[in-house]
Amino acid sequence: MCWTAKSFVQGLSFSVKYYPKDNHLRALCLCSSVKPNKCHILDWSRRPRNSTVPPGRTLSWRLFSCKEGTKIHCKREKLTSITASELLYKDLLKSEQENWNKISRSYKALTKRIKEKIEELNNKYTFHLESPRIRFGGNVYFEENGYIFCSKADDDKGNVRILFSTEDMGFSGAFIKRIRISPDERYLATSLKSENSEEATCVITKIGDVPIVEEVIPNVFSFEWATNDVLYYTSQKNLKCQNVFMTTFTSEKYTKLVYTEQDARFFVDIYCTKDRRFLTINSNSKTTSEVWLIDCRHPFKLPVLVQARTKGVIYHVEHRNNDLYILTSYGEPAEYKLMKASVASTGMENWQLVYALEEKTKLIDLEMFRDHCIMFLQKAGCLYLTVIAFVSHSIQSIQLPTWACAFELESHPEHTSSTCYFQLTSPVHPPRRFAYSFKENNLIEQAAEEVPIIMNCHTTRLLAKSKDETLVPITVFHNMNSKELHRKPLLVHVYGAYGIDLNMSFREEKLMLIEEGWILAYCHVRGGGELGLRWHKDGCQHNKLKGLHDLKACIMLLHELGFSQPKYTALTAASAGGVLAGAICNSDPELIRAMVLQAPFVDVLNTMMKTHLPLSIEEQEEWGNPLADEKCMKYIKNYCPYHNIKPQCYPSVFITAYENDQRVPLTGILRYVQKLRKATLDHGSRTGKKGNWIPNIILDIQASGSHCDSSWEDSLTEVARHLAFLKKELQV
Repeated sequence: MCWTAKSFVQGLSFSVKYYPKDNHLRALCLCSSVKPNKCHILDWSRRPRNSTVPPGRTLSWRLFSCKEGTKIHCKREKLTSITASELLYKDLLKSEQENWNKISRSYKALTKRIKEKIEELNNKYTFHLESPRIRFGGNVYFEENGYIFCSKADDDKGNVRILFSTEDMGFSGAFIKRIRISPDERYLATSLKSENSEEATCVITKIGDVPIVEEVIPNVFSFEWATNDVLYYTSQKNLKCQNVFMTTFTSEKYTKLVYTEQDARFFVDIYCTKDRRFLTINSNSKTTSEVWLIDCRHPFKLPVLVQARTKGVIYHVEHRNNDLYILTSYGEPAEYKLMKASVASTGMENWQLVYALEEKTKLIDLEMFRDHCIMFLQKAGCLYLTVIAFVSHSIQSIQLPTWACAFELESHPEHTSSTCYFQLTSPVHPPRRFAYSFKENNLIEQAAEEVPIIMNCHTTRLLAKSKDETLVPITVFHNMNSKELHRKPLLVHVYGAYGIDLNMSFREEKLMLIEEGWILAYCHVRGGGELGLRWHKDGCQHNKLKGLHDLKACIMLLHELGFSQPKYTALTAASAGGVLAGAICNSDPELIRAMVLQAPFVDVLNTMMKTHLPLSIEEQEEWGNPLADEKCMKYIKNYCPYHNIKPQCYPSVFITAYENDQRVPLTGILRYVQKLRKATLDHGSRTGKKGNWIPNIILDIQASGSHCDSSWEDSLTEVARHLAFLKKELQV
């Protein structure tokens, strides 16, 4: 995996370096992108934000929890209890499915029209995007439609050969998640994943005139080639990666266990440095890291520890000229810094500062080249490119165009390249390609004529004053031709967990809403990562309520400034974003009219109390440990959406959930919906006034798809249903 701060920083926020969601995780519903039949690579170097994630699928990879398992105990009474619980679950599931089948008819026509419009915009704005290319020696590798192709780098005639086909290899229905090519290009390692499962299968193919499958390894998360015929990989079980294996493809094939992580809070993955000198075994919790080195020149030697884990210190390493370059939170202030140390003396006491980020600055991504390091930073809502020249010891900072809200570094840039290519985008601006030349020391936009320029959208950046006087950023988009903004529909986006930013990449349906006169607001509340590590820390564990106060302040400021009003305001969130969205519906339901949630985490307390769930222990660094700390239990209970439902006038709610979701328990969502419906009916019966408005509480349970992946068609339908619901509820 190409080392980038985006993959590292966002990965650490959910215990694993992943490109996430996502890509997410960065993390909202109501989003779309290129169809898989154009390109569906999830991890050549990082998870692409623009070109490979279908609509609605920007959930970050390890956002929370899993479907509840059933433990069979010896006692007969317990067995009977579990059986009764399962029967209740099945009855609730069947009831909700029947309810949705009845309700969905009223949305069918509008959903169809919205789908057609999104597809039209997709064809208009994303047809020019190509699948990512990896240049390896004299060859270029790329994937399309489940095929992996190879062509000569200097071939301009379009001659390609097929190296791998999911269908021909017997993996029909699976998509390609990651590929790794051995240094001598004799072997191709490919991981395949279905949309209904989070476990991937690694297929090792010997490249030749007729490719031959050498080995199939189930339940693999990350893998890298140490040499031409030695592969290291991590195994995944119950959403955890704690074992590292080495397997050989020499005349005497064998596999052995190399490393085991004993702490359940830590997740292990493998990375190869850009110069291919080392493999790194990275063991990360939410707040702490430990890295071991494997010398690719001596792949059979035991791993060497860089620095023993120190509570609260995150770090990751790259290599250049016998020095380790270390991206770390070590030192004060506790924000990211780039440091270095000799390979011979890697301990923390030998780390020397190269570059430190200013406070309230977000490190979005970092890429190492032979003689340069490029950092993509965000400060005060603007993006910056910072270039560190190792030879001349100079540092240059360039502000990127003010319309840009997100960027994507192009896949797998060559270590020796003299140019860095990347794309800039925003929720309403299609990707535009830029290049920074190290030789010329300048930034050039490589504009494609076929990419239309969005001219009718205005971007506003605001600061809302929260309950404790903290200023919270808001990014607002609206049509420049819109008049009487207080009468326009407003869609508010929130996440606020794991140090993950809101997804600010281009989404066709966002542009569609702008064209229709909607206002889009992105609330960068504490708990997310928009203002650096401190911003996340100030919104997790015993600070979770700060994120709720931030969200309330943001919505109130928008209304005060004339951006819509409560009866035209909707809120959207996904996964862990459901905590703040559900909480504000309990505390301040009068602020919004409707809410759309995708795989929402709405039962925090019950889930964190069940330590048999695979991710509950590692999530304690985000939510706290209610079993060991009574104050923590009371605090979680104070904001948990499920536990604070009460009879009152709620906004209408549309929830999409997945039967195969291994992260957010479907049982928790079912309980939440049942309790919310009862509360709205109780409120209606108590007030007893004729003509009282009763909110719609709708649950759409998808039989296919999962927390992280769905097909383009399923995701497109999800997005269209969400928008159809919002349009009806807001009467626009």
